[in-house]
Order: sequence, then C-alpha cells, then structure tokens
Amino acid sequence: MKRRVCYGILLGVLAANFFVGAQVYFSNVQAAEKDDALPSISLFTSVLDRVRKEYVDGEKLSYQDLIHGALKGMLSTLDPHSEFMEPVKYDDLKKDTQGEFGGVGIVVSMKDNYLTVVAPMEDTPGFKAGILTGDRIVKIDGKSTEKLSLNETVKRLRGVPDTEVNLTTYRPSSGQFKDYTLVRAKIKVDTVKDINGKREFPLSEDKVGYVRLVQFGEATAADLEDGLRKLEAKGAESLILDLRDNPGGLLDQAVQVCEKFLPADQLVVSTEGRDAKTKSMYHAKRRGRYASLPIVVLVNNGSASASEIVSGCLQDCTALRVCKAIVVGEQTFGKGSVQSILPLQDGSALRLTTAKYYTPSHKVIHEKGITPDIIVPMSDEEMRDILLKRTPGGIESLPEKDQERVKNARDPQMERAMDVLKGISLYSKRSLAPANEKRTPVKAEKVASKQTSLAE
Repeated sequence: MKRRVCYGILLGVLAANFFVGAQVYFSNVQAAEKDDALPSISLFTSVLDRVRKEYVDGEKLSYQDLIHGALKGMLSTLDPHSEFMEPVKYDDLKKDTQGEFGGVGIVVSMKDNYLTVVAPMEDTPGFKAGILTGDRIVKIDGKSTEKLSLNETVKRLRGVPDTEVNLTTYRPSSGQFKDYTLVRAKIKVDTVKDINGKREFPLSEDKVGYVRLVQFGEATAADLEDGLRKLEAKGAESLILDLRDNPGGLLDQAVQVCEKFLPADQLVVSTEGRDAKTKSMYHAKRRGRYASLPIVVLVNNGSASASEIVSGCLQDCTALRVCKAIVVGEQTFGKGSVQSILPLQDGSALRLTTAKYYTPSHKVIHEKGITPDIIVPMSDEEMRDILLKRTPGGIESLPEKDQERVKNARDPQMERAMDVLKGISLYSKRSLAPANEKRTPVKAEKVASKQTSLAE
C-alpha cells in the first residue's frame, strides 16, 4: 500500500514537472515565432520590391538608396545617438576626431526630443555669432528640424567653407527666437589651451596653473602633457582643469587624461551593456606624473560625455584618497552612453549605442550627469563673455557697446577655484611647518574657513 502511494506521488510530481516544462517550452516557441526574423525579412523585401517597381518616381531610386533610407529609419528609432552613417558622413566623423572639418562649429545632440546645442566651439562662426549651450535649433535654411535626425542635421550644418547657412534658434532661458546667418569656415580644433586661448601656459602669482580642454581629440592627452610640463617647469603647485562647454570626444583620450593624475591600475571608467562583451573596465596603465597635484575641475551644463568621465573619475578617486581633485561649477550635461562605430563593407558605418558609462564608484552618467562638490552657478551669457574675453581677438570681434562689458567680465567659478586651491596650499604649508614654529591664530581661522568651504 505504501509502495503504491509513493509511486502515485512520484508520478504526480513527474506529471507536474512535465506540464510546467511543456508550458515553458511552448511559451518559448511562441515567443520565438513572434520574433522570428524570416517573416519580417520577407515583408521587408516585399515592400522594397513594390516601392522599386510601383513608386511614381521609381526610376530615380536605386536599391542602395532604399536600403540606406531603411537603415537610417531603423537606427533613428532606437535612441538619439544611434545612427546609420553613409560613407560621406563616416568620413566626416573621422575628420572630427582628427581635428579639422568644414562647418559652423557647434556640437548638437537630442535633449528632451529637441535638437539642442551642447556647446559652441571656440573661435568658430557659431561661437562668434552668440549661439549658446542649451539653444534649440528649430530651423536650418528655413526648414523645420522637428523630424531631422542628428545625421541629417550635421549634414546640413556642414559644407564648403565660405558658404552660408541660416539657423533659427529658440532659447528656453529667455523664451526668444533668433535668426542667424553663419558663414561656414574650416574648423580646426586646438583641443588644449591656456587661460589666454594660446599654448604658452603662464602661471598665476599663487603658482596655480590653468589648462582648458576644448574637446577630446586624437592629440588631447599629448598636448595636455606638453602644457603640464611647461607649468611644472615654472613651479606650478596646483592646477585648474577647465572642462566647461567641452562636449566630449574620444574615450581613450579621456582615460589618458585621467591617467596623468592617478596611481597605476586605478579604475577610470567602466562600461556595461546588454551583451557581456560590452562590459569593459578601463584602468590607469601607469602611475601619473601629477598624481599628487591638487586640482580643481571646472564643469558646467556644456560639459558632456568624455568631460563627464574625467570629472566623475577624479571626483570618485578623491573620495578614495588616491588623487586630489575638487569639482566646481554646475551639473553636467548627462551624456554617458557608449556609441560603437561599426564599419560596413560599402564604406558606410553604424554608430550604435551599445553600453553606458559608470564612474569608479559605479554611478551612472547617462541622463544624470556629474554633480559638482561645490556648486557655483553662472548664466550662459556670463560664460560666453568669459570665453570671448580669453579668446584671441574675441573682444575686438564685438560691437563697441559690448566690448567694455566683456573686458570687465568676472568668472565666479574660476574665482572659487582659486580660493579652494589657495586654501589647500595654506593648509599643506601649515601641516609641513616645524612643530615649534609660532602660529598665528588669525591665519589658522582663515585656513579653517577655507577647509570648511571644501567640505560643502
């Protein structure tokens, strides 16, 4: 009797397992049938042939035109940063990273479903005309940008030097529309500059060095090293690394920039995506020459992508006590997704979002940005005046009524950065002073005040 009961229970369990297994199996089969590629490919080729044969102007179309159009549409539905690049567009991308191209000098992205200026590049037609970070481009040559992809937008903005392009922008901060007629120029990007927009790298009276990274191109890390060595030879004791309005660029250059201020093997940034192959970790390959140098990193809403990798890394590594960096300014743009460039056999390529960036403490950058340690707000107009003031010929390019305002423009973010570094310097010198040295209480109070500001 007991044996029959046991057999009955065993058969019941096996039947239940079989039933559940069968349910899972048929569920998977149904899901696979719903997402089977073959019926969809058959539908696509059927539509392709119908359009080619029956479209009223079909004789003007080639199969390549139709396929490229389909690929553009497919990639544009994924996210604002994925796109299909025809051979000409792919060539333009390669020219970007090599540091020279023809256009108006503004970096654009999709933000809140609007075509938005990430940052105008210094010394370019867009910058000189007064286009600012956050401006929305609503028309190009009188045509709405509402349905334009990033690829098509860039194609329309670029062109032969000395040709004109007309833009209409909307500025959310003021609610105003404005028309611009820009003359395209040959855009050569010098990615590393000193405070005067040159490459001389003077030192302040307090032995504070200053380096501005305009974007991350192929030579950025090498040019930064050149600037840092010049400052080191002049006796620099601290550094301001200005990443404001830097729209980003090459990942490997961002890693190499961080590497200069970190110990060997320190994690700089990691990427994670759907595929395990997209999970990567980027570490400093060697101890940085300037790992002990106190730094202030300046950022704002125009700091994006590679700029956010650098500022986020140095901020996290300071918390880990492996470098000395304070981030000052405003919340960054929040563009932290990885676009892999996948060349295709006909000279075209896919720019496909395959992963997201994470800081060393695993904070996601995308749509979040980097929050500064010390927040110092500035308006877009104030920032533009500062950049014009420091750009060779910038003041002279303005109407006479605006020149005096720009000459007297203040930079509160820079001033705060200088205060922070002076406080660190005073504290360091006091810590190294002999134990029997007589100390002045007033100076001690000033140092304490500076340190309080660092902890805000």
